[in-house]
Amino acid sequence: MNVIPKLMRGVQLTGHGGPEMLNFRTDIPVPAPGPGDVLVRVLAAGVNNTDINTRVGWYSKGDGDSADASWAGDALQFPRIQGIDVCGQIAAVGDGVTKQRVGERVLIEPCLTEWHGQALEKPWFLGSECDGGFAEYVSVASRHAFHIQSDLGDAALASFPCSYSTAENMLTRATVCAQDCVLITGASGGVGSAAIQLAKARGCRVIAMTSPAHMDRLRDLGADVVVDRNDDVVDRLSGDPVTVVVDLVAGPQWPKLLDVLCPRGRYVVAGAVGGPLVDLDVRTLYLKDLSLLGCTILDDGVFANLVSHIASGRIRPVVAQTWDLADIEQAQRAFGQKGYVGKIVLKVAADAT
Repeated sequence: MNVIPKLMRGVQLTGHGGPEMLNFRTDIPVPAPGPGDVLVRVLAAGVNNTDINTRVGWYSKGDGDSADASWAGDALQFPRIQGIDVCGQIAAVGDGVTKQRVGERVLIEPCLTEWHGQALEKPWFLGSECDGGFAEYVSVASRHAFHIQSDLGDAALASFPCSYSTAENMLTRATVCAQDCVLITGASGGVGSAAIQLAKARGCRVIAMTSPAHMDRLRDLGADVVVDRNDDVVDRLSGDPVTVVVDLVAGPQWPKLLDVLCPRGRYVVAGAVGGPLVDLDVRTLYLKDLSLLGCTILDDGVFANLVSHIASGRIRPVVAQTWDLADIEQAQRAFGQKGYVGKIVLKVAADAT
């Protein structure tokens, strides 16, 4: 018989600030699944830029009041259990969900459109508007818990949901196909390394921008050309007809990304680790007939497509390090140093593989 405890281990974010705002506890009440929900026993959870961005209030455009510091543009409610990447096992179900789901290993879709059996007016994001995977249990709508059949371990599977669905969504939104030449910035990170694989799965030519230390690893992932991120990208790629830019960096080099695009090219962005404010020469935009696309909310079918890619083995995980949940501060420090390719993952359950 599956016995669910009343209390669980987890990490609560108690306010905006540094790592001192992360509070590891052993007495957090286990959530109860509401109507249409499943209770997921978390096996492993990935670490992402959004964890740090949310903690420090980076998403807020205000004057430090943090009234718009969540993904959805509202104030974050504390304490909050973060963790947008979850691989787990269904431990219990709420009203309206078949008990046959109990025992399934699942990946949780990061972008949520339903909560306690009710459709949301605007999407929530796991670990931002509601509690996420940095704890032993999490409750989500059954529709967002996707059964995954794979020989991969729990930590490997936990590396997929946020980064890979973001990358898949960007390629989908930009209608990327086999005829495209795709330039990817920040290519050694979780989303960047995912975008390389997913673009190659579409048959694209892929150009990856990264630091010299990561070039060989990105070639191994399938990049056709690897460019030093410090080079002048226009000069370096003068002979390559780039039709799509997948940008995760923004920052000072941003105008060059539009310069390198072919006429009628598509620029798609889902990150700004290099700096969120950029200079735009509008003449470049309209004279080249460019399309600029922002990506956060997942399009319908994107996560299902990703799960299909994983199950078929068309893409593979890139796990750089694993840490125990209790060591989340050290894991986030390692994440910030960026001396790796792929993802850092927290093992939440003692029996996680």
